[in-house]
Amino acid sequence: MYINVIGAGLAGCEAAYQIAKRKINVKLYDMKPKKKSPAHKSNNFAELVCSNSLKAERVCSAAGLLKEEMRFFDSLLLKCADKAKVPAGGALAVDRDIFSKLVTDEINNNEFIEVVNEEVTKIPDDAITIIATGPLTSDKLSEDIANTFGNSLHFFDAAAPIVTLESIDMECAFYESRYGKGDGDDYLNCPMNKEEYEVFYDALINAQRAPLHDFDVMDPKVYEGCMPIEVMAQRGKDTIRFGPMKPVGLTDPRTGHRPWAVLQLRKENVSGTMLNLVGFQTNLKFPEQERVFRLIPALYNAEFIRYGVMHRNTFLNSPEILRNDFSVKNSPNLFFAGQITGVEGYMESASSGIIAGINAANKLNNKPSVSLPETTMMGSLSKYISDSYVKNFQPMGANFGILPELENRPRDKKARGQAYADRSLSDLNTNKSEVLF
Repeated sequence: MYINVIGAGLAGCEAAYQIAKRKINVKLYDMKPKKKSPAHKSNNFAELVCSNSLKAERVCSAAGLLKEEMRFFDSLLLKCADKAKVPAGGALAVDRDIFSKLVTDEINNNEFIEVVNEEVTKIPDDAITIIATGPLTSDKLSEDIANTFGNSLHFFDAAAPIVTLESIDMECAFYESRYGKGDGDDYLNCPMNKEEYEVFYDALINAQRAPLHDFDVMDPKVYEGCMPIEVMAQRGKDTIRFGPMKPVGLTDPRTGHRPWAVLQLRKENVSGTMLNLVGFQTNLKFPEQERVFRLIPALYNAEFIRYGVMHRNTFLNSPEILRNDFSVKNSPNLFFAGQITGVEGYMESASSGIIAGINAANKLNNKPSVSLPETTMMGSLSKYISDSYVKNFQPMGANFGILPELENRPRDKKARGQAYADRSLSDLNTNKSEVLF
């Protein structure tokens, strides 16, 4: 007896790991290295194709609470992330190559997991199956899913460029985390005065964008969490200056004052030789990226070792299709997990893989399905994607707004977040025997 897991991304690896923990054989299918999506470059599993940040670590934040809940379930990805982490202030960021290799090694060395390097073009019917092919599901399998369920949707995602540290003009940059958080050198800041910013802004909104080719360019649904910087800029001259280029909490040592705008660079690897342009996901043509981003003084001679790209993301109309255990309503032997279900974000995707993996294993062993308390972030996300009352369904990431209201809601934001976290972790522990069997 075995369970199929289709896709060795974040959700697929978590699902396979949870099933294997229960001493059930897994066939983990992944089309790499024979075939890759437009956004994937590495042959390793759990490849991070957008940011290398897994968001905030502090448990009183929505992202931090989600990760703490995942640790409760012995998350494979968080164990690997802890070993591959790079400094990022209050966030958990990783060296993406080390992270992916650690996950790949764990999967390949697991005696209960058989890796099958083949493209799956149709929904399997030979065993209980979890489809975790992500937002870049291959065309043939996407077609079969659409034909089976209909109402599949899509939107666009974008990745930020990466530059080398040695190419940055350090006379025009400085290390500092906002409000002094972190170790002080987690972010390299590239400040701009008002005149420099306005020249950059005009160039940005008028720059040429890359054609989307096979995408539906008539009505793109822009993924808010990874909106291209040039799209955001068109909403107004100060939009990005109050967004990814906000200067608050920073002081330019050259002037002793807060800059007009700031681009922050974050380490992409442990050594810090590669830097990610934080919040600068883009669909500009490659030469335009160099021309426009080099208008930022510190990037005047920047060496771009990866350009920003934009790619298709596909997700289901999950409220019509899925239960809160991530199984299909009219096909209980079939599960979905990851961003294809409409959860938004790396850890959100991985957490859905945990739930789908546990429930697929329970299905095989004739055990009841596990539903997490809605007071938990994982439980609320699974409830949201399966809520038949949700109309005009769009992806959802971890946030306190989807949790039930607190009985005695603190007015202070940090205290309120801590109260949400305390309630969630208490409810998980209270239901430990039910959710971990």
